[in-house]
Amino acid sequence: MVQQQEIKRAWYKEMAVYQVWPRSFKDGNGDGIGDLKGVLEKLDYIKSLGVDAIWFSPLYVSPQKDYGYDIADYRNIQPEYGTLDDFRAVLEGAHARGMRVIMDLVVNHTSDQHQWFLESKKGDDNPYHDYYFWRKGKGKRRPNNWMSTFAGPAWEYDEGLDEYYLHLFAVEQPDLNMDNPKVREEVKDIMRYWLDMGVDGFREDVITFISKKEGLPSSPYYFPVGTGIENYMHGPHLDEYLMEFKNDVLSHYDCMTVGEAPMMTTKKALHHIAEGPDQQLNMMFHFEHMSADCMFFSWLHTKFSLKKLKKVYTRWQKDLYGKAWNALYIENHDQPRIVNRYGSVQYRKESAKLLATMYICQSGTPFIYQGQEIGMLNLALDSIDDYVDVSTLNNYQVAKKLLGEKKAMELVHYASRDNARTPVQWSAEKNAGFTTAENAWFHVNPNYTEINVEEAEKDPDSILNYYRRLLKFRKEHDVVIYGAYEEYNADSDKLYVYGRFLGDTKLLVVNNFSDDNVSFTAPQDFDLASGKLALSNYEKCGTLGNGFALRPWETRVYLWEA
Repeated sequence: MVQQQEIKRAWYKEMAVYQVWPRSFKDGNGDGIGDLKGVLEKLDYIKSLGVDAIWFSPLYVSPQKDYGYDIADYRNIQPEYGTLDDFRAVLEGAHARGMRVIMDLVVNHTSDQHQWFLESKKGDDNPYHDYYFWRKGKGKRRPNNWMSTFAGPAWEYDEGLDEYYLHLFAVEQPDLNMDNPKVREEVKDIMRYWLDMGVDGFREDVITFISKKEGLPSSPYYFPVGTGIENYMHGPHLDEYLMEFKNDVLSHYDCMTVGEAPMMTTKKALHHIAEGPDQQLNMMFHFEHMSADCMFFSWLHTKFSLKKLKKVYTRWQKDLYGKAWNALYIENHDQPRIVNRYGSVQYRKESAKLLATMYICQSGTPFIYQGQEIGMLNLALDSIDDYVDVSTLNNYQVAKKLLGEKKAMELVHYASRDNARTPVQWSAEKNAGFTTAENAWFHVNPNYTEINVEEAEKDPDSILNYYRRLLKFRKEHDVVIYGAYEEYNADSDKLYVYGRFLGDTKLLVVNNFSDDNVSFTAPQDFDLASGKLALSNYEKCGTLGNGFALRPWETRVYLWEA
């Protein structure tokens, strides 16, 4: 018998979240760049999906070297996106529609154009010098052998100071020294600023990197990317700093937090998000389920393995159940489009619906990334010069040295974050209806004439309308949100089958991850004849006894209610 847990209700558990990457969402003023006026224009559309919150990727003032994740002013809006008044209008508009607003909190690093960093460069007697990690070199060598997660050394030399500064990401993103209590007070003030304005919570960017090992020692291991990660991932004061943020600020507001954490495991996650007095964050974004077609990250590409994917999902569902809350996603601004990775372009509509069902019917809060709801796809550009993402440009150079130009470009087409950053395809009009300008800020996928919101709205069987039905179904049935999870057919490399159980209610979710017809027999204790077919991505879903033949990329959800 599946072990069920008592329901511990919370608003953040029952919501679904829509992620907006503002530069590519909707241009409201005709300059070719997405902005807050464009978001305001589309609030009714976002609400129509059945979501309860919007998470904004960074809107703050930024030189845009990493498209907003390099912040120059935490208390103001990037002029290309609008003004604080524009943000307040979006905030009020979202709240008026019953939607909450989540901001990105990026405090592992700032922009090199932030006033703190500019001051820190004036000398070691400047009060801001210790806001960052400035170190002398070791002779002609850097302070240690750490490599940036964006490729290249993690130290940049400053001739004026004759010192190096640490940057775990781009050269333009110097790491903050969170060991300095003044820096932590700055972070708390930033949190209060936005929470007092009415923001409902934060997604905390690479938050598990904020504490570095004392002495910043070199690593005995070498990787082209991320050497030294063991010295700053889950550092010695991470728990202390997260609890400080919670106790001094977050616990005084009705807000939620979701941390982002590379190389996260369930054991480590529970350390941070297990419910109780020591809980530091509400949820944790991990990357394990995004490694079913790669080793660690999408640039180390391997063949997709459904068994690998299932093992990860089952582990997170089982290990967290009754103890902590899952954050569910399959796309975001850092990941290529999921249909290209885990689905099938040939069966785009079917596989997009299957992937949505597969993850949204699990226990946790689902996050949906802009364009995911219409099945947007990757975009393969001809030249590396056509790409703008700093991570893509750096990783391409490493791949080119190791594998040659042709293979490097194949990896760019598959793995680039720019795949997720093409403008949202609103209509078949010029520039996909994203902008009235002559050109959008970045390439529009040429398939916009077939794949767009306007077309999807007209089609009752569209991916968009399926997402609406799926999110409505989740909201109407506690078993989808709070039920226990049990996997079946674990050895199958084509079927992903699981059940959900809450009291006398149960759910059976059946997914065929293949281009083939696959026979399926329901597990014991599931009588298909007495269950209701609640969701499916094909018409005419018959059964034969207690089973059926699944068509390519078919998904079905059966419901039994007392």
